[in-house]
Amino acid sequence: MFETSNTRREFLQKGLTLLAMSSTVPGFLNRTVLAMADPLDVRRTQQPDGRDGRILVVVQLSGGNDGLNTVIPHGDDNYYRRRSSLALDRKAILRIDDYLGLHPNLRPLMDMLQKGRLAIVQGVGYPNPNRSHFRSMDIWHSAQPERSSPGSGWIGRYFDNTCSGADPHVGVCIDDQVPLAMQGQRITPLSFERPEFYRYNGPDRARYEQLIQPRMLSDAPGAARGADAASQLDFLERTALDAQLSSDQILRVTRGHSPAVAYPAGQFGNALRTVAAMIRGGLPTRVYYVSLGGFDTHANQRGRHDQLMQQLASGVSAFWADMAAQKNDQRVLMMTFSEFGRRVEQNASGGTDHGAAAPMLLMGPAVQQGILGRHPSLTDLDQGDLKFSIDFRSVYATVLQNWLQTPSKPILGQQFSLLPVIRA
Repeated sequence: MFETSNTRREFLQKGLTLLAMSSTVPGFLNRTVLAMADPLDVRRTQQPDGRDGRILVVVQLSGGNDGLNTVIPHGDDNYYRRRSSLALDRKAILRIDDYLGLHPNLRPLMDMLQKGRLAIVQGVGYPNPNRSHFRSMDIWHSAQPERSSPGSGWIGRYFDNTCSGADPHVGVCIDDQVPLAMQGQRITPLSFERPEFYRYNGPDRARYEQLIQPRMLSDAPGAARGADAASQLDFLERTALDAQLSSDQILRVTRGHSPAVAYPAGQFGNALRTVAAMIRGGLPTRVYYVSLGGFDTHANQRGRHDQLMQQLASGVSAFWADMAAQKNDQRVLMMTFSEFGRRVEQNASGGTDHGAAAPMLLMGPAVQQGILGRHPSLTDLDQGDLKFSIDFRSVYATVLQNWLQTPSKPILGQQFSLLPVIRA
């Protein structure tokens, strides 16, 4: 084993190389190396974390999903009058009851609803809705409508408040950049489109692997864990080394994952497959974040939205089948959201324009089955849009408190009412 002073000196020197490579090295690696120069700056470092806790998977439906053609008020004639070519055939809709139904391509979600594993929260939005993609997305990501330029996201503040000093893998986004929702002031989650793109290939890679080997062995299943709490310098060195090789950990667990089910082809299916592999691999991630895009359906919506509903359903179905096969399904809660719904009236181009309130979906064994809230009126509108009845921050507060088991007020800035959608 190398002397501590030599190891520290070596990493400070390598840090200069890492910083010079900042355009290709993930940001949290640079911050970890900077922390090596100041051992008192513990907030910049990460600590080990458990691997058997609860997991939240956030699915962003980017572009503004048409909630009216997702959870459909087929019992209201106004739906058919206002959408002459977009309204779905009553006979094809998956009927929940005499008033509501699901899009025909959401059969797997209907099955989940019937098995008590899907909750639909209706009429979700916020006061004075903004119909700009960018501004509304900022509002949903930050949970701070009052701030025009928010500096952090609600999940990022969860990390800051609850996971201070956590492992770099505490949050993972399957995308080319970390979304605002995941950005905190102290903890930076990982972000990559595909595991093979997230790599550290700096100089002396073999040397780093040699240095990290004792820590990697200590992380093996059944091995005794525990860093030397009396040595902050040792903690920092090992943490930096963990960060250098985190890409290898991710590659190992994703490449070694042979799911029991077939995932649909495409970016969304691949993202969920990667998340499932990381869960099976025992990474200490608490929040995963994936996106399905293409919901800005201003023209020729029908075919496009049908396809998106199929992509959503097939990806989610494969993921939950995988979770059940792993026996990890009890640990996972999935939540969908979109920056806004669409207008009630279809436009002249066979599409729908930016709206306001829309449903959110929560999935998993922990949810309270069924429909929460009344469907918004199709005649009592806000400038042609559905009026919200449930503030989206109440959904966040419920997830934070009843699933992630942390107080929501420090994260959301005030206490929002909790919803009966997650079992105690």
